[in-house]
Amino acid sequence: MTQWIENPTGGRDRGPRAVARAWFEVLTRPHRFFRSAVAEGDQAPGLAFAMSVVMVEELTRYLLVADPYPVVGGQEILSAALWLGIAVLLVAPAALHLTAALQTVLLMPFVPDRGGISQTVQIIAYSTAPCVFAGIPIPEVRAITGIYGAFLLGLGIATVHDTSSGRAALASALPAAIVFGYGFRTFAAVETLLRQWYII
Repeated sequence: MTQWIENPTGGRDRGPRAVARAWFEVLTRPHRFFRSAVAEGDQAPGLAFAMSVVMVEELTRYLLVADPYPVVGGQEILSAALWLGIAVLLVAPAALHLTAALQTVLLMPFVPDRGGISQTVQIIAYSTAPCVFAGIPIPEVRAITGIYGAFLLGLGIATVHDTSSGRAALASALPAAIVFGYGFRTFAAVETLLRQWYII
């Protein structure tokens, strides 16, 4: 499923500077970004992007949240490094590709003539851009990042797979709930806000 190609046509550059530039572009000009920067078969930059987002988010969470990870053998720093490594190197890539597979299945009834799964992987990866701030323990910030991420996912699906906003929203609702609602804890943030506002 993961295809790395040396010279993709229209794909993203590699390296930290390219990741930072992609992050800025997808946050500020998402429609243009998805239209021009997602290339068939070019998953490597998208995967690196998603892993970078998870690394920043989890590192921020570790620094700002009390007891974010279980401590193994009384070694707090080593335990943090272990859990951070698992999140970035194992969970993020696996979740990205499993969600892309689910998204591809959900697109079938809505968009018969759609792009490939590698493009869907990239859409999901880049839609996580706002979630660099999801580790900040402020419910309003976490809610906004997740909601904006879900919006970017729908926009990316509509743009890359050439479908309507309505169909993209329907097809991406479940993947958005998994990635942003649970993965980046947006549902928990929204629940906290509703409790603060005495709505629930």
